[in-house]
Amino acid sequence: MVVMILSLAIGNGFKKEIREKIIGFGSHIQVVNYDFNFSYESNPIIHDAQLVESIKDISGVLNVQRFATKPGLIKTDDEMQGVVLKGIGSDYNASFLESILTRGQLPDILSDQPSTHILISETLSQMLGIEVGDDIFMYFFQDQIRARRYTISGIYNSHLPDLDKLYVIADIRQIQGLNNWSDAQIAGYEIIIDDFDQTDQKGIAVYDVTADYISPDGHLLRTQTIRQTQPQIFGWLDLLDMNIAVIILLIVLVAGFNMISGLLILILERTNMIGILKALGMADWPLRRIFLYLATRIAARGLIWGNIIGISIAVVQKQFGVFELDPANYFLSTVPIMLTPLHLLLLNLGAVLVIFLMMIGPSYLAARISPVKAIQFE
Repeated sequence: MVVMILSLAIGNGFKKEIREKIIGFGSHIQVVNYDFNFSYESNPIIHDAQLVESIKDISGVLNVQRFATKPGLIKTDDEMQGVVLKGIGSDYNASFLESILTRGQLPDILSDQPSTHILISETLSQMLGIEVGDDIFMYFFQDQIRARRYTISGIYNSHLPDLDKLYVIADIRQIQGLNNWSDAQIAGYEIIIDDFDQTDQKGIAVYDVTADYISPDGHLLRTQTIRQTQPQIFGWLDLLDMNIAVIILLIVLVAGFNMISGLLILILERTNMIGILKALGMADWPLRRIFLYLATRIAARGLIWGNIIGISIAVVQKQFGVFELDPANYFLSTVPIMLTPLHLLLLNLGAVLVIFLMMIGPSYLAARISPVKAIQFE
């Protein structure tokens, strides 16, 4: 029971943590220009407050935030690295960035003038030898090369090397200026919802809102979910469900066979008693029920202690992070835990049901024992 609880808690916790980090960089749902081709150099759409309110009216939508992206190159005296400058505005929910911030602070995006502060990752900081407070130059390639100087206001670490190496966070007005866009032009909207499991359904609802919408500049809009933009990562995460199911199935089978062995031993030890009871006229089903009851009591004690130990370990790990991981291999610094009462209930009910069904067969042996032979058995 301990192994099953921890397998479920760690597997679900790992999925949740990785999923939240991917969504933190890309949101649950995006609304972009219809000709969007997964390029970071995107064509703009016109910000429409009425459209934003229509999307916010969808049940489960927590926030709709503007964004823009611009590929560029960071160059220092000794190193250079290609990155994507992601612009965020005053409507951006910065809770994810705050949770992964390790040093410094987020760029000031609320000032009247476009902020020249940027947020880089710890990976880029180590690669390029730059720190909070340093000034760096970024180069952008359009009709001509444009150079901009930015000041590093903070450093983050999501433990996802591919994304950490890619994204630099800045004021959206910087990208609007680089692209010669107006204040109303953006790359699109990021939509945050309250339940990841509803991503596909909410994506359809957002699509229904935007399907017939034509922006003021005549562009159609496209709706895409995080599963569509990151299919490889979420396909990999979905495989974890199979791993968890296989582990739980194997443990249940082992526990079931242990209970079968225990029940056979109980029957063997009480063969004389079985013969006497049958000689006195006890029917087969009441006799079988005695041994099922005894075996169930043993299994129940195991379930109770297994729950106590398994839940205790999970709670301690969740609160204190006792068991650490190498982020380079696991993308997390500690073993993640996610366990809900519903998961516990279903796990216990399933274990009880399977073990009970596996014990019904051996209980037939008690009913098939001959009274004469059982009484003579030594």
